[in-house]
Amino acid sequence: MTPPERVRRKCPQTNTREPIIQEPDTFEPEATRRDAGVTESSRANRGWWDRNADEYQVEHGTFLGDDRFVWCPEGLDEVEAELLGPAEDLKGKDVLEIGAGAAQCSRWLAGQGARPVALDLSHRQLQHALRIGGNVPLVEADAGALPFADASFHLACSAYGALPFVADPVRVLREVHRVLRPGGRFVFSVTHPIRWAFPDEPGPEGLSVSASYFDRTPYVEQDEEGGAVYVEHHRTIGDRVRDVVAGGFRLLDVVEPEWPAWNTQEWGGWSPLRGNLIPGTAIFVCVRD
Repeated sequence: MTPPERVRRKCPQTNTREPIIQEPDTFEPEATRRDAGVTESSRANRGWWDRNADEYQVEHGTFLGDDRFVWCPEGLDEVEAELLGPAEDLKGKDVLEIGAGAAQCSRWLAGQGARPVALDLSHRQLQHALRIGGNVPLVEADAGALPFADASFHLACSAYGALPFVADPVRVLREVHRVLRPGGRFVFSVTHPIRWAFPDEPGPEGLSVSASYFDRTPYVEQDEEGGAVYVEHHRTIGDRVRDVVAGGFRLLDVVEPEWPAWNTQEWGGWSPLRGNLIPGTAIFVCVRD
């Protein structure tokens, strides 16, 4: 799972099995709102995740585990949610995980007897998948151009992978539709669109509206020359529904996980304070008829 983190914090917890050797970013990017197309977004986010994968896995690896399927910072677990279907029905199913990061979700799927493939744009994230281990096939590719034949998978899933970061989500959805078999389900989680109207802060300052919910201008972090080094794209709830339909899917459900009492962690702008008042995640459950 790779949720966006416009506020990133250090954390001493780690589940790494070998030293992290990659140096973090040494410059402070400028945050702005401006247009960013398909190519610029893909290039920027590939570079960002390659540079920041180590820090991400150190900071969040303990929460994600090595073989858990967690949909979101709220901690909704597929064991309980069964958004892909009952665990016993996963056995023998070919499953594509998009934006897999270190392939934690894919390892859980493999543990249920499924045949997952973990795909990610970032080479460094997939190196962490290799570090953790397991027999899950790993594929480095852009979600907008999936390197698989038509009707290759029974199911597809994406826990904060790809869709928050792409300029053309319909292109991704059509690709997922293409590689799914008829009747296949695609479930993906993204930042809840209402969150874009609020500052990305976990404390009280993150509870006051500061921007228009209807402003779709991407959030961009850029270097000294104005080149994008990180991009997130905002879609309203209505936009997401229309994207799902334009991608060829039928929408079965939109899940808005509530913040559970057991979860006391902060994750970027996600926190118990905010989570008890406004939704932080939206999960779209879709089917290819």
